Amino acid sequence: MTELGHVLYVDDEPDIREIASLALAGVGGLRVTLCSSGAEALTEIPQALPDMILLDVMMPMMDGPAVMAKLREDPATAGIPVVFLTAKAQAAEMQSYLRLGALGVIAKPFDPLALADQLKALWRRRPA
Repeated sequence: MTELGHVLYVDDEPDIREIASLALAGVGGLRVTLCSSGAEALTEIPQALPDMILLDVMMPMMDGPAVMAKLREDPATAGIPVVFLTAKAQAAEMQSYLRLGALGVIAKPFDPLALADQLKALWRRRPA
């Protein structure tokens, strides 16, 4: 099993993107590609082909679940694991994202020192 190496992170908030990038690359040693919208992500992901996508749920124009649905329609991106990041972290919402096919759900605000380890743990538990 390969280790998690490249994460593409999608969030419309520049400050949160910056913190996540520092957390994933600086603390976690991961390669990170950043996108500021769902539309940008759908353009970038087929070229970047990340190991995992960390996807904000609430974004204008196209939310995280809509982005994931579009990714699942394309054979080139359908198998990339998606982890949602959300401020709406009640159990019912988190379960609904898992039912959509997300590998995991991480609550905002996230712990920058733990974020990479959380993603690596989800990566190790992903279905073969």
